[in-house]
Formats: sequence, C-alpha cells, structure tokens
Amino acid sequence: MSKLLLRTALAAASPGTDKAVLLLAGTAEARQLADLLVTDGRLRVISSLAGRTIEPRTLSGTVRIGGFGGVEGMASLIRRENVVLVVDATHPFAVQISANAAAAAKNNGVARVALVRPPWTRDGKDDWKEVGNLEEARDSIAAGSRVFLALGAQHIDVFAERDDATFIARMVDRPDHPPFANCKVITGIPDGLLAAEKAMLSAHRITQLVCRNSGGDKGFAKVAAATELGIRVIMIARPPPPAPPHLATPDEVMEFIDAAFSP
Repeated sequence: MSKLLLRTALAAASPGTDKAVLLLAGTAEARQLADLLVTDGRLRVISSLAGRTIEPRTLSGTVRIGGFGGVEGMASLIRRENVVLVVDATHPFAVQISANAAAAAKNNGVARVALVRPPWTRDGKDDWKEVGNLEEARDSIAAGSRVFLALGAQHIDVFAERDDATFIARMVDRPDHPPFANCKVITGIPDGLLAAEKAMLSAHRITQLVCRNSGGDKGFAKVAAATELGIRVIMIARPPPPAPPHLATPDEVMEFIDAAFSP
C-alpha cells in the first residue's frame, strides 16, 4: 500500500514540483540514508532531529530540529513541504514519534515506511537478564553493584531509588547537575570499538550493565565487552515496533523508492 501511495503521489505531481521525503532521524542508519537520499537527488530531503543533544552530528538534507507539535503539527509540515514519503528512522524506543508519524502520514494519504534495525540476540555465552522496562531493570540490580547505565540522560532518574549501588552514566552532553548522589557522569559518543568499551568498563570496575535492546553493530560493542569481561547485562526489551511496512536497511529504503519511480 505504501509503495502504491508513493507511486500515485509521484505520478500526480505537476512537472517540476519540488517533492520531498521527510526523514525522521536519530540513528546511524538515518544518517546513512540521508546521505543516500541527497546523492540520489530525486526527492528533496528534510531530515528531522528531536534536539536532545546540544551539538548533533552532521546530517545531510535540510535539517530541522525539535518537535512537531503532535500529529497535526507533523501533518501540517507534510502538506506545507509537499512531502510524498515519510521515513521513520527513529530510535526503536521512540514509540510516540513513530505513532505520530504513522497517523500524520495516514491523515494526509502519503506513503510511510519504518526503518527498523534488527534487535540484538544472545548466544550461549551471553549472561543477559531481559526485563520489560526501566523499573524492572532498577529492581534487578544486585545490592553493592557498580552499574553502567547506557540509557541516555532522560532515562536514569528511576535509578536514584537504589542507594545501595554505584552508577556510572554515559551521556553525550554533560548535565548542569549530577543526576543523583551515587551517580557519576562520563561524556562522549562511543566509537563502537570492543577494546575501548572493555577498557572503559574495566576502568570503572563495572559489575552490571543496564541497556536497551536498540540493535545496531556499533552499539553492541558495550554488550560484547560485558560478555567478555563476565559482566551481567540487564537488557530492556523493545516495545512493539511501528506499524508496517518495515525495512531493515537504508539500501532497502532506496530500493523501495526505486520501485515507486519505475514505470
């Protein structure tokens, strides 16, 4: 259905119409896709970021930062910018923006696809405890642990209740104030190298790791490092995925667009 909607929109557009794709970004795959779309050149690219970091990484296309103002705000932008395709390439845990994207695209009768990278899976070597949410993760921490929180600044307050453990939280930007008394903040964007993640976990004498099942090769380095060091991983399971159709890679999105442009 989405492919048919896109093909119909492309066929109905007047010659020379400046048709656009709205790319809801925030992942490494979104940055790769933005580069591919801009290089392709058949659709004007509007790349949107939530604005959670002070200095976001470079992103191709016309970049907008900040929220839309709900479903109607996004729907208004779709109409105003002559968007014919919405690509939801947000974080797998960004449930609300994905729901808004599906509704806004449907309300405007435009195509939408979700770029959903596969979740991580464990093998026999991994020591994971899978939990359903942040509260379950908090309650699963063993007393006396040194815990690495790989969650993002907006997800760590719930752990303040555990004054019987020590926490290290990695953030892109340093907060104005420490999150809570027994939490130390380290800053920076991980490089995805196993050796670096092992060194970091060892330096902080981490005994447990809490993270979300975000998927992606780069993010898995911390999990692989924990496994090699014998560190217990508390893995927060993904919420249900966005409404279909789902595509797994930037190349698959480009193939979808190619098919819609084909006679």
